Amino acid sequence: MRQHGMETNSAPTLAGVATAMPSNYQNQQQLAAALRQIWVGQDRTLRLFDQIQRSLKIQGRHLALPVADYYGLDTFSKCNNAWLKLAPELGTAAVRTALGRAGIEPREVGHLFFVTVTGIATPSIDTRVVAALGFRRDVKRTPIFGLGCTAGASGIARAADYVRAYPNEVAVLLSVELCSLTLQRTDTSPANVIASGLFGDGSAAVVVSGRERKPSSGPKILASRPLLFANTEEILGWDLVDTGFKIVLSPKLTELVREHIREEVDSFLADSGLERDSIRHWLAHAGGPNILKAMDRALALPEGALTRSWNSLRCAGNLSSASVLYTINDLVESGDARPGDLGMVIGMGPGFSMELVLLQW
Repeated sequence: MRQHGMETNSAPTLAGVATAMPSNYQNQQQLAAALRQIWVGQDRTLRLFDQIQRSLKIQGRHLALPVADYYGLDTFSKCNNAWLKLAPELGTAAVRTALGRAGIEPREVGHLFFVTVTGIATPSIDTRVVAALGFRRDVKRTPIFGLGCTAGASGIARAADYVRAYPNEVAVLLSVELCSLTLQRTDTSPANVIASGLFGDGSAAVVVSGRERKPSSGPKILASRPLLFANTEEILGWDLVDTGFKIVLSPKLTELVREHIREEVDSFLADSGLERDSIRHWLAHAGGPNILKAMDRALALPEGALTRSWNSLRCAGNLSSASVLYTINDLVESGDARPGDLGMVIGMGPGFSMELVLLQW
């Protein structure tokens, strides 16, 4: 079948998607009260913190641990050990559910892509997921660290690239981000104060099947485009300090999105003979209110086009690489996508980088 100048029958399929969230859910008021205790007596920091909390409009976030347990995490080692314990559990749950929804057995998986930016492990934690679910011994693994929030969209694209080369195989993308374990309690910079109120914890998995596999009802992955803007390394990322990952977050990030996203999206769509009004479902990384507003305005989107991203931000905060997968899962579970609908996945992260992915149901 050919639509919009694209051969859809040969495209990889997003055969299943699922999320797995930590059971500790706190509303934003409770979290704000706990965070205020960290900076008691620092009036300037607290004024900034309160101002930011009001602007974020987040209702609550999932946490890897109960709030009381965070007070003892005073070293990078302790934080990373907590990540090592919890990340495989969440990751295994997400992959198990996504495979079940795709109707695919673990031993059918040929390649597992794992993305994170909130913990370090060697061997990477996907080895524990492989063991827990009974993947084949010869499963290929690609653990990826450092793409940050872009990695959800980039992971879909790289999994699709793999099954284009091996059309009878199945690839799985797993994202696990436990952002709460990166909190820097002694850092009173605006960037860290923003991050403390913005980022949440969660995991998500996507199953991508090649064209020679049994047909699936999921959307086709028609095209993708990675983008990296030179000399923007100081815009977003981590500084590695004695206590772990210290957030780098420049106010210029919103400006970069505003300046570049329209041109890049239009160019990407034009290669497939499409325009922005061809897209029915916009699935953007929920980076924060200012980022979503900048995308909305720059792309001149219809009213409510980013509702799912706003809902993700409000209910769970910024989940880094898992955010855009959370939004895709929301759309798939809703049943709102109809045959022929086009969807645009937009990931953004350190670098400054973007990944655009075009879907069709």
